[in-house]
Amino acid sequence: MSGFVLAIDQGTTSTRAILFDDKMKVAGTGQQEFTQHYPASGWVEHDPEDIWESVVATVKAALKAAGRAASDVAAIGITNQRETVVIWDRATGKPIHNAIVWQDRRTAPLCQKLKKQGLEKKFTRKTGLLLDPYFSGTKIAWMLDRVKGARKRAEKGELLAGTIDSFLIWRLTGGKVHATDATNASRTLVYNIEKNAWDDELLSILNIPAAILPQVKDCADDFGITVKSLFGAEMRILGVAGDQHAATIGQACFEPGMMKSTYGTGCFALLNTGADLVRSKNRLLTTIAYRLNGKTTYALEGSIFIAGAAVQWLRDGIKVIGKAEQSGALAATADPAQQVYLVPAFVGLGAPHWDADARGAIFGLTRNSGPAEFARAALESVAFQTRDLLDAMRKDWKGASAKTVLRVDGGMVASDWTMQRLADILDAPVDRPTILETTALGAAWLAGSKAGVWPKAKEFAKTWALDRRFKPDMDAATRSAKLAGWRDAVRRTLSTYQSLSKREPVPLEARARQRPWVLTGGRQ
Repeated sequence: MSGFVLAIDQGTTSTRAILFDDKMKVAGTGQQEFTQHYPASGWVEHDPEDIWESVVATVKAALKAAGRAASDVAAIGITNQRETVVIWDRATGKPIHNAIVWQDRRTAPLCQKLKKQGLEKKFTRKTGLLLDPYFSGTKIAWMLDRVKGARKRAEKGELLAGTIDSFLIWRLTGGKVHATDATNASRTLVYNIEKNAWDDELLSILNIPAAILPQVKDCADDFGITVKSLFGAEMRILGVAGDQHAATIGQACFEPGMMKSTYGTGCFALLNTGADLVRSKNRLLTTIAYRLNGKTTYALEGSIFIAGAAVQWLRDGIKVIGKAEQSGALAATADPAQQVYLVPAFVGLGAPHWDADARGAIFGLTRNSGPAEFARAALESVAFQTRDLLDAMRKDWKGASAKTVLRVDGGMVASDWTMQRLADILDAPVDRPTILETTALGAAWLAGSKAGVWPKAKEFAKTWALDRRFKPDMDAATRSAKLAGWRDAVRRTLSTYQSLSKREPVPLEARARQRPWVLTGGRQ
């Protein structure tokens, strides 16, 4: 059997397809961006048809670039942006509404309502998650309630719902398979991660019919066969995992205590806790790292909403750079005597704060502050946020020791300056692998190992190779001062910020007057 494995990496802003050869090297790629839709403040949507068309186009492009045909592919692995949801017609496959993206905040009122009813502890105990608009369940409930006739149609069995992987599997198999994997299911707010099953009580609270949800499978499993007419030959779909879980696998973090962090649009750090389901006391998430052969491996996760998106803001919002890769070089020229802080809460703050109402702010501006200081502040914000996550993980689990080495991937890690600053702020080594396509590689490994053409986990882990280790090179006093300034900046940005004099909540308008520059949605 051919050792070629195709990975479909369906991301937030673009779709990529990567064909790996029998030596697990990239043989061909295809990539296509698609339109982002912002119908209201804090709302983010994708047209599912745009996503579907990008998948078909990039698969064909990857095969063509490699000079291969679909018949050469042993298996397909799918990885996807998590928490983004679609509801579609069971008969036609046509979506009833745009996909609601993980960044979307429209369900914040529903989450607040559930919190006031004292239900967050119940959701957290069963799912490992917090009541936040980030997760899929409230998005599904919103569509069922707001799209005309949707709830009645769902109750009649006419509609199906799922995360992006489920939608793609349905389309790729010609409507024969409605399935997802345990990692994507674990991000929905309605999946019991201890029992590994949809939770009837939580479904009832959100008023979601269980019948519209997909079957949950292992990450390496039989997800059906693609329709021959799509690519000229049938291909087996044998691996599925949410993007951050696939990256964990691609980084070969198979042992408890191993940690990876992916720096894409957002930043997502996962710490493998093995069979130990660690319940966070520091507002991290407990999630399924992966499920193989019916055995569940758990993880602690910290989710940062804005990482690479801060660099996009430098480029597209305030236009201080022309290309994203210029950010590191510009940051290196910043005045060391200035300390400018960017708290990039453009869509609220994620872990460990979980403040949906916080908005971005910049502190410490002087008359001499310019593009270089803005660039450094944007890149340092990613390092500071990662440090917050690592500190919380160390408090939650004894396996997160001071000797933890962070394995990194994603677009931002190509910047040496950024990775060095990350190591400096963490006061821990940062390892960058030779293969940066770890998310796609993880999905490909799931499929390739299931097909029997790629090695099992232990042998696969041996193929992980280091490109460069970044060691801390900042003195303790400087690090401490920077971290103190960051924590003060975050405190002032939180929606619950209290004045030092009256200890009373300060209205948003008043807080704006106290800040040098308050940012909402990337604008002044």
